[in-house]
Amino acid sequence: LPLCFPQKLWKMLESDQFRSIWWSEGGKCVAINKDLFKVEVLGRGVRQRVFNTRHIKSVIRQLNLYGFTKVQRDIQRSASLPEFLSEEAAASAHSQILYYYNPSFNRAHPWLLGTCKRR
Repeated sequence: LPLCFPQKLWKMLESDQFRSIWWSEGGKCVAINKDLFKVEVLGRGVRQRVFNTRHIKSVIRQLNLYGFTKVQRDIQRSASLPEFLSEEAAASAHSQILYYYNPSFNRAHPWLLGTCKRR
């Protein structure tokens, strides 16, 4: 039987084959480096394809359909201009990383994976 979306996602996170997606927040969130994910996962040939799409928006739509919510990252800003500018550069690179949370998708509780149902 083919794997459903949450199962594919779990296998990717547990694999050392992908650098574009990893567990975050101690295994409670999924972190995705958007640009690297487009190349590493969505840019694969038909035979090696993980998902039946080549578009990040389709993957995000699947995350939303399975109850994942986007987590906003709050970054504290400094008052001094040089520090502020370096933090802005870091924040720009950081904005390429998407964080998604689902209470039923937790590395410490793999048995909850079966409760990740499509809405």
